[in-house]
Amino acid sequence: MENASSTDTVFVFVHGAWHGSGQWAATQRALAGLGAASVAVDLPGHGFDAPLPTGYLLPGQPGLLTERSQLAAVTMDDCAEAVLSVLRQVRRHRTAVLVAHSAGGGPASLAAERAPELVDRIVYLSAFVPGGRARFSDYLGSPENASALGRNLDLGDPEALGAVRINPLSPDPAYLDELRETHYHDTPLDRFDRWRSALSPDLPLAIPTAPVTLTATRWGRIPRTFLRCAEDRALAPAAQDLMIAEADRAFPRSPFTVRTLPGSHTPFAARPGELATVLVS
Repeated sequence: MENASSTDTVFVFVHGAWHGSGQWAATQRALAGLGAASVAVDLPGHGFDAPLPTGYLLPGQPGLLTERSQLAAVTMDDCAEAVLSVLRQVRRHRTAVLVAHSAGGGPASLAAERAPELVDRIVYLSAFVPGGRARFSDYLGSPENASALGRNLDLGDPEALGAVRINPLSPDPAYLDELRETHYHDTPLDRFDRWRSALSPDLPLAIPTAPVTLTATRWGRIPRTFLRCAEDRALAPAAQDLMIAEADRAFPRSPFTVRTLPGSHTPFAARPGELATVLVS
């Protein structure tokens, strides 16, 4: 897309695991300064209204490793519908650009597959692309992603919990160091403490594990861009490249336009102005 403007284009942001709509705020402010409209989605179980494990905010965090998540019943369909609801609201704009980060690529892709007429371009910001493999977990566990960090962040048994659970409020300095090195290594430490406090502990298990099926006549017809994160430690660049290559091979009609950004998995935290500039260019 070219020359985004407040009257012509709206960016619809879909966050990744444990994040929420609020984490896009700095990028949205930068976009507004460039004349572009935007809106951010809260996927079910995320954002300030996300239900928390009952002991999460209590001293000692009782039950955090074993209490079944209140989000266990959330489905990929539920998440895609949240995206579609926002896309329907903003369709008065001439151009709608859907921007998905990380695990948000699954719900965004399914929404675009179900209503391609609502999406003029889809942008994957180091995000899951189900073009070659149907589940995000298929790429997370691939040899290409072997260098990724964060394998010690998950708590308990995800199947028993019904969620992939982390502890952003952990009192353990080693745990917090791994959280920062995985997702926010280029975000200043004082800002990281504020960012982690806004994360939700539970990711509905369906988001990384439920299959997303795409077709050439629907998702495959939408122009698409992949924004690679060159120093990504949560989703290795090699895994990002694998998703791009497999999607282009499966859906050659409209191959990815690929751009590379410097830095970590979360450029909306470390350099939101730069991210906004890339989006409108």
